[in-house]
Amino acid sequence: MTGARIVVVEDNEKNMKLFRDVLQANGYETLEATTGQQAVDLTIEHTPDLVLMDIQLPDIDGIEALGRLRADERTASIPVLVLTAQAMDGDRERFLAAGFDDYISKPVNIVSFIATVKQYCEGGER
Repeated sequence: MTGARIVVVEDNEKNMKLFRDVLQANGYETLEATTGQQAVDLTIEHTPDLVLMDIQLPDIDGIEALGRLRADERTASIPVLVLTAQAMDGDRERFLAAGFDDYISKPVNIVSFIATVKQYCEGGER
């Protein structure tokens, strides 16, 4: 694999470095956003294969950013996975009900993280 392009939305520098390093080591191209609006802008501009979206961001939260992506015909069908430390009972269901394609809790298990990313990027190379 790969060459698949992924927008990683994360406002924590250490987490961003981890996700970038793991994804790039597995052959993925990463674009980075630290705010929800940057995520929307990058996704519209670059039409990635996948978006990994944190929820708690400094401007609009991940749910609002997802809503903006789903409302735009250019980005409506791009898979968006929630990537969050919110892992209480019901959080997974709440995020899936909000329209996310899948849920990954932090701290991530690297093996399952890459397996999930691969599942969404297969066949989506640009």
